[in-house]
Amino acid sequence: MEYLERRRALVESRLEAVLDDTEPDAMTERLEHVSLSGGKRVRPMVALLAFEAAGGELAGDDGRGSEASRNAVDFAVGIELVHNASLVVDDIIDRSELRRGVDSAWAAFGHGSAIVASDGLLGEAFALFSADERAMRVVAEAMVELGEGEATELVAQPATEQEYMELARRKTGALFRAAAELGAIAADADAYTVEAFGQYAEEVGVAFQIRDDVLDATADSAALGKPTGQDAEMERPSLVQITEMTPEEANARAREESDAALAALEAADVTDTEAVGYLKDLAEFVVVRER
Repeated sequence: MEYLERRRALVESRLEAVLDDTEPDAMTERLEHVSLSGGKRVRPMVALLAFEAAGGELAGDDGRGSEASRNAVDFAVGIELVHNASLVVDDIIDRSELRRGVDSAWAAFGHGSAIVASDGLLGEAFALFSADERAMRVVAEAMVELGEGEATELVAQPATEQEYMELARRKTGALFRAAAELGAIAADADAYTVEAFGQYAEEVGVAFQIRDDVLDATADSAALGKPTGQDAEMERPSLVQITEMTPEEANARAREESDAALAALEAADVTDTEAVGYLKDLAEFVVVRER
């Protein structure tokens, strides 16, 4: 696990540095509460692994030894900030008081401060993407998808499996896709390779969301680090609720998405087999995770 821990450490170190530079101090406190309270860091890890799989090299002890490496780490941190900003809004909508085992932003600071914190996270994120026009475009497109997904969930909830899958691709798959594409872009990969990595990650994201639905219906809230049963209580669309699938059947559907992700990865032009191995492991892990 030393391989993954080094990459996670690069993300954590850069994330802490970015947040430490924010102003005023009250904003820094709120952003750190949201972003440094834990989290799996799946999306930034996808970005770094895609960067290396596409031929990039994480140079230097802090990952900042070359422009490409600096961009990869910055893009990884940026997509985590975007994700965290979206979680702040999700918790407000869901009235969820717990996130990652601590108070959610609105529960800790109030609704107004939470919204400002979400805006602050997005601002810091886009500052990190601004070095590359392609990166800005990828993230902007992902945020459009994410926003449309959030709106759909609120006003036009899906009633079929097909509609659910489209929502999952927008709400969860879009940021996963952006993470992988950002990594490939930092490695200066060609358009075909960028697309292949993006397709892989989108499928992983959908599998991740389906598994999330299963955990919400079956897991213990203390073990999960956030309230469970929220989908049913909030009448929020989940694959389990919409289709009346059993958890086992939903897990099998997640496995189909995982298999599609692996097929997309096989089509990518890759150079670093170790990074590819971990990307394959991720596609397997998201369908069996317990948190």
